[in-house]
Amino acid sequence: MVFGELDIIHMIRNAGLMVQMVLLLLLFFSITSWTIILIKYRYIRRAYRESAFFTDIFWESRDLAVAFKEAQELRGSPVARIFRIGYLELKKLSEAGPQLPSDKEADATLSGRFTGIDNVKRSLKRAINTEVTRMTQMIPFLATTGNTTPFIGLFGTVWGIMNSFHGIGLRGSASLAVVAPGISEALVATAAGLAVAIPAVIGFNYFMQKIKIIESELESFSADFLNIIERDIR
Repeated sequence: MVFGELDIIHMIRNAGLMVQMVLLLLLFFSITSWTIILIKYRYIRRAYRESAFFTDIFWESRDLAVAFKEAQELRGSPVARIFRIGYLELKKLSEAGPQLPSDKEADATLSGRFTGIDNVKRSLKRAINTEVTRMTQMIPFLATTGNTTPFIGLFGTVWGIMNSFHGIGLRGSASLAVVAPGISEALVATAAGLAVAIPAVIGFNYFMQKIKIIESELESFSADFLNIIERDIR
């Protein structure tokens, strides 16, 4: 195993300048991709854990103010964040709609309350879009990595093979001893491109699936929250 690793290092050192630049570019993609994978894994795992915890608190609590207090402590929960936004909008609605004695004024107040509910709906919708945007940040880079790095590696391979054949022409010999080292060095670029692309594709598919699940939970929670508000007003 050590011997194989030393052979690869030796091949990289003796590769052409273009192949080395390709490998350096692939190293950049690999480091960046793994950094994004680790960051997003921790972020989404925390979002799952805290959102499940807050959802339990929300349904067990009969007072929205108590749920709001708990939501302020759960900074990593997307569900808690959209609840805070909806609750603050609802609080503005409650403060802006006092009960008035006149029937005409009462009808106007009721109309204003339903207009306020529309404001809450829009606020929740914007909050959900913001959360989805936040969760998907940097993830498209994984798709870009998965799509482009195999071709970058292939470019390095083609370039290396071209140099090998050019060397054959200069030496006037096509023996295996002359051809094999150059081609093996070039093929390292293809292997490196695949090694970078495969984890990026797996990570992209994994995170997009998890984000879709969280988005569905946000939509469901928003609908339930609005139902509670409309029921209380009526």
